[in-house]
Amino acid sequence: MWRDRIPPGRKLWENTRGKTIESWFKVTIPYGKNYDKAWLMNSIQSHCSVPFTPVDFHYFKNRARFFIQNAGAASALKDVSYKIFDEQNRKISIFVGPSAEPYSVQNKLKPEQMEQLKLTMNKRYDVSQQALDLQKLRFDSDLVGRDMDIILSRRNCMAATLQIIEMNFPELLSLNLRNNKLYRLDGLSDIIEKAPKVKILNLSQNELNSTWELSKVKGLKLEELWLEGNPLCRTFPDQSAYISAIRDCFPKLLRLDGRELSPPIIVAIEVPELIKPCQESYKGSEPLKSLVLQFLQQYYLIFDYGDRQSLLDAYHEEACFSLTIPFNPEDPASSSLCKYFKESRNLKMLKDPNLQRQLLKHTKRDIVDSLSVLPKTQHDLSSFLVDVWFHTERMLCFSVSGVFKEVEERSKGCFRAFTRIFISIPASKSTVYIVNDELIVRNASPKEIQSALYISVPTSRSSSLLTLSQERKKMVQVFSMHSGMKLEWSQKCLQDNQWNYARAGQIFTLLQAEGKIPEEAFQQIS
Repeated sequence: MWRDRIPPGRKLWENTRGKTIESWFKVTIPYGKNYDKAWLMNSIQSHCSVPFTPVDFHYFKNRARFFIQNAGAASALKDVSYKIFDEQNRKISIFVGPSAEPYSVQNKLKPEQMEQLKLTMNKRYDVSQQALDLQKLRFDSDLVGRDMDIILSRRNCMAATLQIIEMNFPELLSLNLRNNKLYRLDGLSDIIEKAPKVKILNLSQNELNSTWELSKVKGLKLEELWLEGNPLCRTFPDQSAYISAIRDCFPKLLRLDGRELSPPIIVAIEVPELIKPCQESYKGSEPLKSLVLQFLQQYYLIFDYGDRQSLLDAYHEEACFSLTIPFNPEDPASSSLCKYFKESRNLKMLKDPNLQRQLLKHTKRDIVDSLSVLPKTQHDLSSFLVDVWFHTERMLCFSVSGVFKEVEERSKGCFRAFTRIFISIPASKSTVYIVNDELIVRNASPKEIQSALYISVPTSRSSSLLTLSQERKKMVQVFSMHSGMKLEWSQKCLQDNQWNYARAGQIFTLLQAEGKIPEEAFQQIS
């Protein structure tokens, strides 16, 4: 009897007749769908006083669920409830109760079936490439001829397959699951433990409906992924949104559906140890200044010239964003801001509580989707006014205001002024996350427009070059040689980017690729 293995004081599980139940227990975590499997299981294991082996882990509606056969662990798991906290400091509840055998155990393959499946997989394994081809496995003649129906969308079949992979192909690098009618990846999630070296995964021509399924295997360090032919591929507005969403799960991905991917643009900056405020001398202002300016440079480089979906990496998963404009229907000048009006969250004007909630963008994907539909812009970094107005060891709050120009055909040349308030937290030793972002946009005043550097046209060999230091003169000459632009245009490019040579080079490359640099900027070669 297992009664002796239960720690003193623990309540025994009993059935309706008062007899102790051996066998299986079902463990359910409400809202478990919100948590990564690896993090959730590691957290539970570390808090549980009795070791246990989870069986048949899967997500059901919004819950996470698995089974155990250890009665002592089942009793210990009840005590773990409300002792684990997620990132938002919410307690995680755990419910444990008696259960029938889980599906994968009830329908476990017989030894002779396992042996046949092993032989079939051996035939499909390429030793030289360390690649296993399981496409259309159900219709393999060796299995059909023995009346074996191996359907990988069933957890028992996938569990058997992964067990064979773990025992026989531990160095597996490439797995082809094409055309297996997979619509969920709960069963495949164990591949992270069974075959952690897999770099290439083919899931094309299956029935996956959302990237949520991919998150179940995001522990794999994939370099190549195939998804073409799945319904989820049709849920994105364009290719860049598709790539960004997939990269959110697999940041090291180099190829998607056979296409080479460019290296991802990541807003990642070196974060010094955030300094405690010092009332007397405010020590640390220079490191913080450098931190904020570097962040703004990278952020607006992507915002203006890159794919805004790449800004996903700048935001915390549960970040908030709102946009506000000082819209006055009676002011004719305000009509030019109408493209911002539908996103404007001015609580003084909005009376509908539902609309107020809707216009507060919550989660980083909603935020970046909102930013992506705003007009294309070119910000004048020289106009920026930056202030760090609060910081602690765990929080950095700063604001930036300045001028930008819209560059879309319909509003090309329209100038706007903006103020933006960022609240950020350290993400790691090398990155920060935005947790709150507030953007206020208005029409720029004539004085603000006049002072914008990017509307001035470089003069021919202006005397300003003579006023530069020898170091900057040399920088202009080198930039001119590398870019092929005239000295005055090279000087302007460097000035507009605060004499940051690397950033100026990035901006030049992006603008040149888009054909936005006029011919007169370049030196004529005779």
